[in-house]
Amino acid sequence: MFSSEQEREAMFKKLQLLRSITNSHAHDKASVILDASKYIKDLKQRVERLNQDIATAASFTGENFPTCCDLGSLFKHRQIRVEEQEDDFLIKVFTTRNCQGLLVFILEAFEELSLEVLQARVSTSDSFILEAIATRENKEADDHIDAQMVEQVVLQGIQKWIEVSEQE
Repeated sequence: MFSSEQEREAMFKKLQLLRSITNSHAHDKASVILDASKYIKDLKQRVERLNQDIATAASFTGENFPTCCDLGSLFKHRQIRVEEQEDDFLIKVFTTRNCQGLLVFILEAFEELSLEVLQARVSTSDSFILEAIATRENKEADDHIDAQMVEQVVLQGIQKWIEVSEQE
C-alpha cells in the first residue's frame, strides 16, 4: 500500500511538471497530455522553421548570393519572409552585405502600413539580418493586412533605400 501511494505521488508530481512545462491549465490527466502533445507539435514546427532558415542562410555563398542592391534577387531568393502569427507578423530580411541605413527605410515602411514593432533583432556587422515581430497599431480597423502586403511594403522600403543609395 505504501509503494502504490508513492507511485501515485510520483505520478502526480510528474503530471504537475508536465502542466508547468506546457503551460497547461487543464486539471485532468487526459487534457494535460493532450496539451503536452500540442506543445510538442508546436515545438517541432518551430524546429522545422529554424532548420529551414539555417539551410537557407547556409546555402547562400558569396558567389551565388545577390548583392544588397539587387532587389529582384532579394525577392527571388526569398531573403524576405513574412509569416502571419495570429494578429502579428514575423518578418525576416537577410542580405550578405551590411546595408547601412536599410533598417530606417524598413521601419518607415512599417509606419506607412501602421505596423508597430513589438520586438526586433537586428545584426549589421558583416550582413544585414532583421527579425521582427510587428502588429497592427489599430486592430479594430476594418482594413485587412496580410503577409503579402507586409512583404510588399518591406520591398518598397528596400527599393527606396536602393534609390537613395544610388544617388549618393
